[in-house]
Amino acid sequence: MVDLKAHWANIQNSGYTVLDDIYSHQEIQNIIAVITQANQFSAAFRKTEDLFAIRRFLKEVPLSKPLIFNQKLKNIISDLDPGCFAVKSIYFDKPEKSNWFVAWHQDLTISVNNRVDLPGFNFWTKKFEQYSVQPPIEFLETGFTIRIHLDDTDKYNGALKVIPGSHLKNVLRGDDADIQLQSEELCPVRAGGVMVMRPLLMHASDRTRSNNQRRVIHIEFNSLGLPAELEWAEKLVY
Repeated sequence: MVDLKAHWANIQNSGYTVLDDIYSHQEIQNIIAVITQANQFSAAFRKTEDLFAIRRFLKEVPLSKPLIFNQKLKNIISDLDPGCFAVKSIYFDKPEKSNWFVAWHQDLTISVNNRVDLPGFNFWTKKFEQYSVQPPIEFLETGFTIRIHLDDTDKYNGALKVIPGSHLKNVLRGDDADIQLQSEELCPVRAGGVMVMRPLLMHASDRTRSNNQRRVIHIEFNSLGLPAELEWAEKLVY
């Protein structure tokens, strides 16, 4: 079992941590195989020269669920928040020749089943038949994201950069002067490892500068119930 004591301190203080060897080489190959076999004509699939993405990943590729939620990952999730459930999932593939980068930002929205104007729920959008909204701050403070790395990720193929501790400063802008004065950290992760992060952690990623793919499964978790008028769009009890 993974000893999360030091990792918990990292998450609390820095807003993230990296855990190695959560998946074996064979487990990674099995996950890649079911992604390859999935129906890529669904509206949830987006494929360009810069990016291959699958939104609502766990629903679109259901055969991936028993492979992703192995005992090691279940233990980690249970230690982080025993009452939580998955609320959003996306698969990203930054291909070898990708020119795609992500500017500094926080993950400020959640996915819900419909639009209802409620106090504290702002900045509504609708993409791919799914509503997103910025919820009250407690949802962002309670939630966490697990990024499962199917490839070695480093500074040459778009590993995340973060501003440690920025998750403790509420909602920020990417050009916030206070953030610009802080030091960024690169977060390389080996294939089979996971990165756990808070939604309010300021993060970004650069363009690919190598011929190496960067395939990541991004799963968001929360344990808070929404108002009766709303439902989590992708709620999954694993």
